[in-house]
Amino acid sequence: MTARIIDGTAIAAAVRADVAREVEAHLAAGGARPHLSVILVGEDPASQVYVRNKGRACEEAGMTSETILRPASLSQAELLAEVARLNADPAVSGILVQMPLPKQIDEFAVMRALEPKKDVDGLSPTSLGMLLQGRPAHVPATPSGVVEMLRRSGIDAEGQRVVIVGRSVLVGRPLAMLLANKAPGANATVTIAHTGTRDLGAVTREADILVAAMGRARAITADMVRPGAVVIDVGINQIDDPTRKSGKRLVGDVDYEAVREVASAITPVPGGVGPMTIAMLLVNTLAAARM
Repeated sequence: MTARIIDGTAIAAAVRADVAREVEAHLAAGGARPHLSVILVGEDPASQVYVRNKGRACEEAGMTSETILRPASLSQAELLAEVARLNADPAVSGILVQMPLPKQIDEFAVMRALEPKKDVDGLSPTSLGMLLQGRPAHVPATPSGVVEMLRRSGIDAEGQRVVIVGRSVLVGRPLAMLLANKAPGANATVTIAHTGTRDLGAVTREADILVAAMGRARAITADMVRPGAVVIDVGINQIDDPTRKSGKRLVGDVDYEAVREVASAITPVPGGVGPMTIAMLLVNTLAAARM
């Protein structure tokens, strides 16, 4: 068996096209043009690339965006003041504070300061609390991207046994809540595995749908996957590769070449979950503009 490849790039393009059409309809109905404000603190190269991609995606979808650049020396009080200013600006639909932040800033305090209606990253305590109650407003983009990817690939999670390896607030825990909620495309039986899980392979082999989100290159091997399972790889890891000009390449948390011979469907890295994150951020920004 060789797994079907779930093309996240193509699915994300379809989502973005849908958002662009919905933005046109929103404007035609007299709505304000959606606007995303992104705060970038410091000069992390990966964050800079990601923020540029977000801005380009907004423009293509008919939205406006701005990137507010602040130095790595920015104080927590200064950042909170910037968030308060954007919270109060009626022209701003959504606010995203790019993570990670410098160590002098308490990320939780920043997330708590966001106006929930403008929290398009879905990481504020209010957003996560609403998700826990089964009434999500803005869902974190990567977890919602995984659910949308499954739905558009014709993979129904209802009644399925899902194992998520990773318990981060960014991916693992919100994804578990999304898939466990009684809702279309969800209603699954979900297990969260992590570094404290005994005999991880025994747990992952129980999965009909296995999600790897632990941030360890190729940690999920073929013997850890039940034949015919769907495998979703959220991980993005940089490893050495002397055959590349850069000397590096990206791989996921799954041993892709080996696991694709066992699974029924699998996401690649790159080109799998990654493109869905920005696509779902656009979905959230449009939703915020409609609130």
